[in-house]
Amino acid sequence: METGKDAELEAEVKAELRPSDSDSQTSFIRGSDLFGYVGIEDVLDQMRRKTMKAGFEFNIMVVGQSGLGKSTLVNTLFKSKVSRKSCSSNYEEKITKTVKLHSISHVIEEKGVKMKLTVIDTPGFGDQINNENCWEPIVKYVNEQYERYLREELNINRKRRIPDSRVHCCIYFLPATGHRLRPLDVEFMKRLGKVVSIVPVIAKADTLTVDERQEFKERIKQDLAANGIHIYPQREYDEDTEERVLNDRIRQESLPFAVVGTDKEHQVNGNKVLGRKTKWGIIEVENLAHCEFQQVKEF
Repeated sequence: METGKDAELEAEVKAELRPSDSDSQTSFIRGSDLFGYVGIEDVLDQMRRKTMKAGFEFNIMVVGQSGLGKSTLVNTLFKSKVSRKSCSSNYEEKITKTVKLHSISHVIEEKGVKMKLTVIDTPGFGDQINNENCWEPIVKYVNEQYERYLREELNINRKRRIPDSRVHCCIYFLPATGHRLRPLDVEFMKRLGKVVSIVPVIAKADTLTVDERQEFKERIKQDLAANGIHIYPQREYDEDTEERVLNDRIRQESLPFAVVGTDKEHQVNGNKVLGRKTKWGIIEVENLAHCEFQQVKEF
């Protein structure tokens, strides 16, 4: 039978064995202080080779009313026919009574790097006279993917590589009205911004003049701030000073991105460029003087 003294002694021993703040030390050893070559940088090469061999997954959701060029922009972004509209031979654009989510996946390989790209489309969003709660199926879908991934991670006999169906990014298309955010835009971004990174873009921005575009962007930023809407990149995730400075510039100068999408090439000064041909000239998609598509691509 354990006596009171034995219990006290055991407690003291456990207390001594438990690491305290005073026992923990961290020092910084520079390369010049090492006895010889360790090869730490090889770890990065190993990780890079492993990642390139396995590839990675990127799931992007596009949300906006019909006719805003969602499919065209996604095709332009990845320079291939990746949208559901482009891949379906019998695709018929029609206004649905409810919001339905459709996804299509592709494996894209470039310079030895594989990426499984999944594009999630949301036909029917914002197309009705009464759009009340039309965001609910989208929020539900996003949360379901998180829960599915978490269940796989917590599984005792989990797979070596868990399929990732979580939505990594949502591109939200704003019509180029030149006014302010609509109630639908505000309600959707407030709700979805809590569960996924939102990147708002002004669709078909070539319908606005440069001055109209800038004024529209300023009004959108005012509405976002007034309604407490958080869009990507969020300030709380800035990891260091350099990243904070870069993201602050993006937040202040670029967002929301004014974009133009096309999959057609034209000759400009002897070079082939992606652009939209009008009677006034060619709007070059990847020319920052014409639109901000290039910034979205680099983003």
